Amino acid sequence: MGRNEQNGTVGFIGLGKMGREMALNLLTAGFAVCAYDVRKDAIDDLAAHGATGAGTLAEAARDADIVICMLPDTPQVEEVIYGEGGLLTSPPRGRLLVDMSTISPVAVRRMYADLKVVGVEFLDAPVSGGPIGAKNASLSIMVGGDRDAFLRAEPYFQAMGTTITHVGEAGSGQTVKLCNQLVCGINLQAICEALALGRASGVDLEQLRNVLLGGSAASWMLDKLGPAMIAGDASAGFRIDLMLKDLRLVQEQALSLSVPLPGTALVTSQYLEARAHGEGTNGNQALFRVYDRMTNQAAT
Repeated sequence: MGRNEQNGTVGFIGLGKMGREMALNLLTAGFAVCAYDVRKDAIDDLAAHGATGAGTLAEAARDADIVICMLPDTPQVEEVIYGEGGLLTSPPRGRLLVDMSTISPVAVRRMYADLKVVGVEFLDAPVSGGPIGAKNASLSIMVGGDRDAFLRAEPYFQAMGTTITHVGEAGSGQTVKLCNQLVCGINLQAICEALALGRASGVDLEQLRNVLLGGSAASWMLDKLGPAMIAGDASAGFRIDLMLKDLRLVQEQALSLSVPLPGTALVTSQYLEARAHGEGTNGNQALFRVYDRMTNQAAT
């Protein structure tokens, strides 16, 4: 899809590792983007790629057909909506707001109801695929909210992702995302255990990974993060701190519904151990360092 093949103006709020790439893909698809972030250098960076910079939330939303937020956690999204100069009082021209962060489903339902009162449609549309998926416009996007609002937002989603699914009412997108993170966390833990056992047994880990990828143990995590785990490369992609936040949300949701999640509880404790050892800003693959410490073996 080439530039100028799409009409529409996007107010984009949150230009971190994920948000920056998503906003760039909207520009590439031909949408006009008015970008806002608390960091001026992030706004300037996107402006250098053709976006318009905004000095305030209200300015980002003023002429927008849709506003998209990509922020770290629930409090930041609440500040954008309810804070001074926020979107509840300064909504987008197109009366459509999409939050693509991973936040509390309970908070989403409250935001949806409050925005509905002032005539603004709200979708929760968290994503899976990490920084790689954001860069390649191959994110999986799971959307909760009204069907008509989803159809209005769908062309914008198509510029950022390849698997786009309306999963139900407000909050449903977040619930599906939390289920996704549960699977990712436990899968990553299983890979760590397999690599730790293979290493202790003297098996070549690259060969082990290749064999596992060829069979029923294959997974996205093993494919994308396995090489970094084996190499001891902990450079940030999707950070330990962010995954720990997501696992906290999973457990809050499960507790509210009286659903026991023993596997999630175990891997959450390992993420806490990783953060306690200074790994919070490292990538998800740094979970393997927990096993380095438990087995007293350095990665090779």
